[in-house]
Amino acid sequence: MPKVKTNAASKKRFALTGTGKIKRKHAYHSHILTKKSTKRKRNLDHTGLVAEANLKAVRSLLNLR
Repeated sequence: MPKVKTNAASKKRFALTGTGKIKRKHAYHSHILTKKSTKRKRNLDHTGLVAEANLKAVRSLLNLR
């Protein structure tokens, strides 16, 4: 049986933490930054964790159990 491939887009966007949680980056921080406040841009810079509702879908894209 062939190996199941990991979704290439997902492996670029998500990372595992040491405890097994999945880290993600915030949206809206790549372009059109002039109209956004410094505070808003600073808060978007931090990483977040994948929500519980989306965890099953992301884990399947990354081929994690």
